[in-house]
Amino acid sequence: MHQVIKKIVVGGFLIASQTSFADGVASLHDFFKNTDAMRAKFSQVVTDTKGQKIQEVQGSMQLKRPNKFRWDYAKPYEQQIISDGKQVFLYDTDLEQVTIRELSKALGSSPAALLAGGDAVEKSFTIKNAARKDGLTWVLALPKDKDSGFERVLLGFKDDKLYKMELHDSFNHITLITFDAIERNPVLQDSTFLFIPPKGVDIVGE
Repeated sequence: MHQVIKKIVVGGFLIASQTSFADGVASLHDFFKNTDAMRAKFSQVVTDTKGQKIQEVQGSMQLKRPNKFRWDYAKPYEQQIISDGKQVFLYDTDLEQVTIRELSKALGSSPAALLAGGDAVEKSFTIKNAARKDGLTWVLALPKDKDSGFERVLLGFKDDKLYKMELHDSFNHITLITFDAIERNPVLQDSTFLFIPPKGVDIVGE
C-alpha cells in the first residue's frame, strides 16, 4: 500500500509529513542522541528582504552538551558568544563590552537552544520535516514563543552531521550558516567554555 504524503511549501521549502523518505525529524533526534560534542568552522551570510547581502562573517564554533557552547567570530568583526552552562557571555571586542545573561533567559526559543538543549527542544519548538534538492536532510523548527525574534529555523543534516542552519528572523532577514571541517564528538575540555572578561571592558548584565 502506498502511503499518502501531504506536502505544503513554507519559505521555499517543501514541508512533508514524517512519512516522507528524507526524515529530518529523525535526523535531528539522531543528532541529539549521537552527538555530545561538535567542533567546526563556519561562514555566516545575512541577506535582507530583497536578497541583498548585508553581512558576511567567518569563524569557528564548539559545542558540548548540555548547554555549553562558544562561537568565535573572526572576520571581519571579532566577537565571542560563550556559554559555560549557567551564563552566556557576549563579548564585542570593538566595543570593548561584555553582555552577561542567565542561560535560561538567553536560550529559550533561540537557535542556540536547538543545538545545545537536546531532546527537550520540542518544548520550545514545533518540529517538522522539510526538503531541498541539495543532498541534505532538512528539518524545520518553529518557535512556540512568538517573541523569540525568529519566525523559523531550518537545519540541514548529512551522515549524522549538521552542515547548514538557516534562520528567518522577525525582520524577514535570512541568516545562512554553513559548517565546514566538522568534527563529531571531539574531546572538549570544560575550560574551553569558561570566559574571563578582559581588564578594562564594560560589563553589562541583563
